[in-house]
Amino acid sequence: MSQLRQVWKLLKTYMRGSRVQEMPKQNSLKAEAVLPLRKIVKNLDKSVEFYKKNLQECLFQQRLQKSLEEWIKPSCDLTFNISEEQLYEEIYDLLGNGTLKPEIVEKVINRLIAHQEFCILPLFQRLDDFYRRWCRGEFIDAAPADNFPQKKMLKMQSQNIAIGLRQVDVNTGLNVMILLLELHRYAQEQSDRSQPIVFYISGQQDTDNFFTSQLLRIINYSDAIEIGNFSNVVGEFLKGGNFSGAYLGDANLTGVNFSGANLSGTNLGDANLIGANLTDANFSGANLGDANLSGANFSGANLKRTDLSSTNLSGANLSNADLSNANLSSADLSNADLSSANLKGANLTNANLKDAILCSANLSDAILFGANLSDANLCDVDLSYADLCRADLSGADLSQAILKGTNLSDSILFSTKLRNAILVGADLSYAKLNGAKLNGADLSSAILLGADLSGVELNAVTLSEADLSGVILNEADLSGADLSDAILFGSDLSYANLSSANLSGTNLKGAILSGADLSYTNLSYAILSGVDFSDANLEKMTWNENLEWDGVCGLDTAVNVPDALKERLGLR
Repeated sequence: MSQLRQVWKLLKTYMRGSRVQEMPKQNSLKAEAVLPLRKIVKNLDKSVEFYKKNLQECLFQQRLQKSLEEWIKPSCDLTFNISEEQLYEEIYDLLGNGTLKPEIVEKVINRLIAHQEFCILPLFQRLDDFYRRWCRGEFIDAAPADNFPQKKMLKMQSQNIAIGLRQVDVNTGLNVMILLLELHRYAQEQSDRSQPIVFYISGQQDTDNFFTSQLLRIINYSDAIEIGNFSNVVGEFLKGGNFSGAYLGDANLTGVNFSGANLSGTNLGDANLIGANLTDANFSGANLGDANLSGANFSGANLKRTDLSSTNLSGANLSNADLSNANLSSADLSNADLSSANLKGANLTNANLKDAILCSANLSDAILFGANLSDANLCDVDLSYADLCRADLSGADLSQAILKGTNLSDSILFSTKLRNAILVGADLSYAKLNGAKLNGADLSSAILLGADLSGVELNAVTLSEADLSGVILNEADLSGADLSDAILFGSDLSYANLSSANLSGTNLKGAILSGADLSYTNLSYAILSGVDFSDANLEKMTWNENLEWDGVCGLDTAVNVPDALKERLGLR
């Protein structure tokens, strides 16, 4: 009442102001006194509108709660006070006007549950029965005398509210679906699940009621009113729902909330899920091929064995998701967040992972043949035994990555950061490594046949037992590197920095070491036949007494040759 009195006061002030405005202007001061009234009236209109809206929502909320309670009140013959026919008519009358809002549904459900005597199961069963009939079109196809959507439409039109028959039917069906989804979610959250409350939107699999494309038909029916109508109305209520085995090919599900939902075995091929919330959802065995998933949030989702081939996942969040054995061939994952994701055994052939974040992800045994990983963040990633043949890793950060037994043959590693990476037994044959940074990396037993390592940072690298036959290493920095027992047959090491490197037992047959810095290098037990030492720096080099120097050339122009070696070779 106090608010109404305030409104009345403001209206009287406004009326007085209107009369003043109609009078001839006598001076500017009086005119200025009237001007603030416009602002008052504007604010008044907003206040009245807000008050009316809140009042309407409050009244509807009370009516909804009361109706839900009345619909399950038992009669003396152990049935219900309200018959099926009356129930269906009341559902259309109550829910045909507009669409339910999350805050209203939450308040109503919470208040119903707060009553200890309220039983949720009968309500769920009665609404579920209505939903099944609505899905079959029984109500809208009924004769005029029994056509509840038509009755509701005519009632609203008599109140000068323009609305079509389909709109009434769509509003009612979607609102009942919302209530069923919320009752299902509440039941699943309870520790005691003795009551069988599971809402199968497309029916339960392996039963006569299961219809794989039922939900898709509902989406298309709803969107016939307005594109995106289903997502806008029901999208936020889909969280935690059961959609297992449903067919949703080409469905428009932009921005929906499927968080925690069961979508195992669901067909979402070519579907539109841009910006959807899919956190912790179960997609195991689902088909998402060619779907648009850009900007979607898959954080913590289960995507085991999921078909994600040719999907658009650009900018998507897949952190901590389980993508083991998933098919991501030709998928667009540019700028996607895959940090700490499980991609073990996943197929990423020709996938686009440019600028993607993959730090700490598990990509062991994954197939990345021809994939684009340029400028991607792969630090601490596990790529053990993965296939990266012909992959583009230029500019990528693989610092401290595990690449044990990884196939990197013919891959592009221009300016790639591989500092302290583990590449034990990796195949880098014919890889393009120009400008790569391999400082401190472990390349033990790695295969680098035909690789171009010219100008590469290799200081403190471990290359023991590695095969570097024919590798171009001119001007490479190998200071402090461990090349013991490595194969450098015919390799070009001209002007390379091998200071303090360990070359003991290394096969250097036919290698070119002209101009190389071999100061403090250990050449014990190395095979040196045909090696060219022209202009090389041999200061304080270490060798064993039985080292074979036959066929070695260029020692006459080498600098800082140890005196003992000169004496041994008669170079004095």
